[in-house]
Amino acid sequence: MSTKRDYYEVLGIPKNADEGEIKKAYRRLAMEYHPDRRPGDKAAEEKFKEAAEAYSVLSDTEKRQLYDRYGHQGPAQSGFQGFSGIDDIFSAFADIFGGFGGGFSGFAGGGRRVPRGDDMEIELEITLLDAAKGCRREIEIERHIACDDCSGSGAKAGTQPQRCRACGGRGQVAHQQGFFVISTTCRPCQGKGTVIVDKCNTCKGSGRVPKKGMVNLTIPAGIDDGQKLRLSNQGDPSPAPGGESGDLYVHIHVAADPRFVRDGDNLWVDGKLSFADAVLGCRLEVPTPEGPETINVAAGTQPMSRHVLRGRGMPNVRGRGQGDLIVRFIVQVPQPQELSTEARELIEKLAPHIAIAPSSASSASSPPHDNDPDKDEAEDDKEPGLFDRILRGRKKK
Repeated sequence: MSTKRDYYEVLGIPKNADEGEIKKAYRRLAMEYHPDRRPGDKAAEEKFKEAAEAYSVLSDTEKRQLYDRYGHQGPAQSGFQGFSGIDDIFSAFADIFGGFGGGFSGFAGGGRRVPRGDDMEIELEITLLDAAKGCRREIEIERHIACDDCSGSGAKAGTQPQRCRACGGRGQVAHQQGFFVISTTCRPCQGKGTVIVDKCNTCKGSGRVPKKGMVNLTIPAGIDDGQKLRLSNQGDPSPAPGGESGDLYVHIHVAADPRFVRDGDNLWVDGKLSFADAVLGCRLEVPTPEGPETINVAAGTQPMSRHVLRGRGMPNVRGRGQGDLIVRFIVQVPQPQELSTEARELIEKLAPHIAIAPSSASSASSPPHDNDPDKDEAEDDKEPGLFDRILRGRKKK
């Protein structure tokens, strides 16, 4: 362009425009004249360069002051020499072009946006107690790093990757569809812009080789089975210099514990009682995540009734308090063959004295409570008394 236009005119903004207006105007023009949208259009390319030069000057306080005072010659006093080409523009404003997305090749330094490394996923099993208290684990993973023999190029020693003829090295191919030009990834080079003729024997042309390494993982207290943790930038390294590594996703499996059944943040545990302990009451040791604890069992405790230890369950993984530990009483009635003759005679003698009146017992077919831990701790399920059942069995004989 023989004569430079006024930079404010180029961006279509007033001379008192603030930083946000300047950037917004430049983004609009950059999208309109982006080379991916108008491949081969020299006029659009010149407008793209013109807008970039105007933005570079007006977005910099010192350059802008010099331009306002001395015109186009002013910014040169701060060392500004313009741009050498399209690639130079992409390199200078990578943060702006990185956000365009949607059909663009995502140019940045060197002609294309530096690709990000692949995400990785692994599975890890922990115990329920580890989940209750939180823990740390050192885990081994296998990442894919740059091949030393070819320095990550994928090409055999003494050779270099060659520019892709299909896309001219851009990694994108433009297709005309009506009034629109759509850019898609070049298939021959898979978007890399280069193809490898002589492949490296070590990495077979991929440019990367597997290597094992260790990663430290902190598992938060309260994590549940099936949840996953993300470790940023702990996945595969970028295949190109300067690119970000991918993320590592760890899928957590919490192994079943024979003592507990987990229900959200609550834990259920069975407290096994003999029928004598259920009738007379006792002290019973039950497991908790912190260790065994002794509780008082009231005399006359009914089967499937509950005792709740508030706040002794699992911590909430989001820090919202702690669940309960719910002890469900299981009354163990001996089988007839387990009773000695003397024991049977004693039970028969006691039965008339401790049998429960029929009016206080519900039908044997009545459904049990729904085991709601929020109900009163002393509430019992209404079932036929233990000795009633023993007597019924004896009478049937």
